[in-house]
Amino acid sequence: MGNPKMRTEKDLLGSMQIPMDHLYGIQTQRAADNFQFSPYKLSTYPRFIEAMAITKKAAAMANHELNELPEDVFKAICRACDEIREGELRDQFCIDMFQGGAGTSANMNANEVIANRALEILGYEHGDYKHCDPHDHVNLSQSTNDAYPTFAHIGLYLTFLDLTPHLDELIKSLRKKAKEFRGMLKIGRTQLQDAVPMTHEQTFNGFASILEEEIPNLEHAAKQFLVLNMGSTAIGTGICSQPGYREAVIKAFRKITEWDIKPTKDYVGATSDTSHMVGYSAALKRLAVKLSKISNDLRLLSSGPFAGLGDISLPARQPGSSIMPGKVNPVIPEVITQIAMKVIGNDVCVTMAGEAAQLELNAMEPIMVQCCFESSDLLMRAMDTLRELCIDGIKANAEHTRKQVYDSLSIVTALNPYIGYDNSTLLTQEAQASGRSIVDLVLEKGILSKEQLDEILDPDNLTQPVRLDIKPLKSVE
Repeated sequence: MGNPKMRTEKDLLGSMQIPMDHLYGIQTQRAADNFQFSPYKLSTYPRFIEAMAITKKAAAMANHELNELPEDVFKAICRACDEIREGELRDQFCIDMFQGGAGTSANMNANEVIANRALEILGYEHGDYKHCDPHDHVNLSQSTNDAYPTFAHIGLYLTFLDLTPHLDELIKSLRKKAKEFRGMLKIGRTQLQDAVPMTHEQTFNGFASILEEEIPNLEHAAKQFLVLNMGSTAIGTGICSQPGYREAVIKAFRKITEWDIKPTKDYVGATSDTSHMVGYSAALKRLAVKLSKISNDLRLLSSGPFAGLGDISLPARQPGSSIMPGKVNPVIPEVITQIAMKVIGNDVCVTMAGEAAQLELNAMEPIMVQCCFESSDLLMRAMDTLRELCIDGIKANAEHTRKQVYDSLSIVTALNPYIGYDNSTLLTQEAQASGRSIVDLVLEKGILSKEQLDEILDPDNLTQPVRLDIKPLKSVE
């Protein structure tokens, strides 16, 4: 095919040949050469790229309002940003998410791509920066130190809006399953030992409820992203920006996003503070912990199927052993727990990076951004997988669990209010010694009639606070 046509670009370190058809320039190429650590490129996270375009368009709108950008350049930059928001040019955002320089490489990647696309729109060749320059036009009134955290804030808020519907759908699935299991008795367990009776419905409603609690927690954490430090420039003093720029750029963000975006109260403090990402990562971790708890419970409740608890049956998804014919493993809950572990690990990383801020900047922001985006994406996929491949297909082994309730010594707890603690203790001791059930002993000894016992053991009476008007016919002999 021959050698591609090249252009020469220069920076403070010298010159470099860049393929003419590439929209990115010399600083992006240096970053691509320097940072080769992971498969996670800027383009891996489309919401991050979209946030870059929103940020650069808002800056252009503010600069244009202040008469800092020529009309034609302003329109070309805005058009380039709109195209990126719509999903175009993603392949030009090619550098590693892990990078030194506190995000300077990512910011310059955006500046160069937008500048060169604007040059195309204006009718000039790539690299002809006297007409639209990555620094003097696209990065006007900005520094990486306000643009990059704004990319993160806007992108992660977009990701939060993506995440909540996945959580809502999982909760609905659990509620639907609970309704399906209404009235089906099972044994509750504490410390992995028999406790008192409950229903499968209560178990699955419990799962749904603890996840519902995470919606307002995530919302509270995500709303912190709507506070921006745009206008800080290098360290928060606003050097190289015009008076009125801070107000104009916030107004532009509000117009573009229709969100209630606010400026930070202290630009110097905000420029080195990454606590919004720390808080959001912690909220993701809380969700991950609960998903893992639910998944581990599903593994325990479905254990067996003959030598375990066997309360429920999970849908079979694949053969479970290369040596044991017929074995089926709870692979979906197992993988969800592993995803949760990864999210928890990411949160540790975010916490450490947040703590590593020094003086007027936190140079560790790039790894915080990657971890937050990765955790969000993993959790969305995890919740969909858990719902579609596990929850929706669960069956309750109702007859098995009802028999467990009636055969369990813990059933005596339900009788205690009516026959007394001492009688309950004597029944338990005899049942343990004889291997017979509490129910059989109560009926055999005539302590309660079958009608009385059936009323006490009715699922609606057995699984909620209630006091029936029942008196024992006699004491334990």
